[in-house]
Amino acid sequence: MRKFLVVLDDSRECLNAMRFAAMRAASTGGGVEILSVIPPDEFNHWIGVGEMMREESRERIHAHFEVFAKWMRDRQGIDPVLVIREGEPVPEIIAQIEEDPDIGVLVLGAGNDRKGPGPLVSQLSRSSGSLPIPITVVPGDLSKEKLEAIT
Repeated sequence: MRKFLVVLDDSRECLNAMRFAAMRAASTGGGVEILSVIPPDEFNHWIGVGEMMREESRERIHAHFEVFAKWMRDRQGIDPVLVIREGEPVPEIIAQIEEDPDIGVLVLGAGNDRKGPGPLVSQLSRSSGSLPIPITVVPGDLSKEKLEAIT
């Protein structure tokens, strides 16, 4: 089964990437893998405090994931899988792609403000020629109706 890998973060454009991945998976018989990366700088504290912060980050990720997972199950019939990694986002995304041969497409949401599409889209676009899978970039301001029409 081909899986769509989508990154869960705190950006607004993440929502459209999630929707697109779920709709494409539903229409093609694929699956969705949701990756969340915890940056290492969040835990550069004393050991006990760092462990507590790591656990709080994981709880926040699981809660955020459950919102998307419920929508995917209820609306698209897709049961997504959550993967949490720790490290720098781009290397961890590439590592996940290399470690899971079932991932067929990376889906990223692009921001629409003056800063550009966002750091993940910018950084991964530069190395897209060497990735083993294609990247789909979903504009963050596409309406739900437009997403449904193109998926």
